[in-house]
Amino acid sequence: MKVQIWSDIMCPFCYIGKKNFEKALDNLPFKDKIEIEWKSFQLDPTLSETSGEFTTKQYLMEKKGFSEVQYNQMQERLNAMGKAVGIDFSQTSPIAANTLKAHKLLHLAKQFGKQDELKELLLKAHFEKGLNVADSNVLIDLGNAIGIDSEVISKALNDDAIAYEVQQDILEAQNIGVTGVPFFVLNNKYAVSGAQPQEVFIDAMKQAYNEIEVLNQNNDANSCSIDGCE
Repeated sequence: MKVQIWSDIMCPFCYIGKKNFEKALDNLPFKDKIEIEWKSFQLDPTLSETSGEFTTKQYLMEKKGFSEVQYNQMQERLNAMGKAVGIDFSQTSPIAANTLKAHKLLHLAKQFGKQDELKELLLKAHFEKGLNVADSNVLIDLGNAIGIDSEVISKALNDDAIAYEVQQDILEAQNIGVTGVPFFVLNNKYAVSGAQPQEVFIDAMKQAYNEIEVLNQNNDANSCSIDGCE
């Protein structure tokens, strides 16, 4: 069963949602039959790809109109939610970065079967280590950590064809009505929006998977193929 996940590295609830989803997977007997594909989404594509000048706090207050009180309340909530799933949001103030290059690296990682590993490293780098995920050197280091050669990474980060793939993900999200992330699509049919509790993911995935099992059972009925009829 395929699960597609639209997500952005700048989104703390995408990190929390990833952890809840993974905990749900660990409680499913068909875990090994689930294929995960990370899809690109940019919360703010207008951010500079090179500056790294804003912390998230500065960005939210100066660009989004958050007050100090609103920011602190949000941070307290994130700290509590993060602690519950093993994420430490309290150690650093993340850099508000354009995530296009990071998404390009995720598309490259898909070619190596390393998307999930890289996604975890990107989120940890952004939220727990305070690294600038728009910085090519940071991305090269993260790509190296999952076994991809520096030259291959550098080429991908400047590849217009991969940038097009990222934009196609974003366009697909718009076409199916995605307005916020994380957004999970199960078996091209069921959708789960937001950082839901693991119980919600378990129920949704069981429902989607059971439908596949029913369809597979029905495939035992009489049919014809290119080799003849049975």
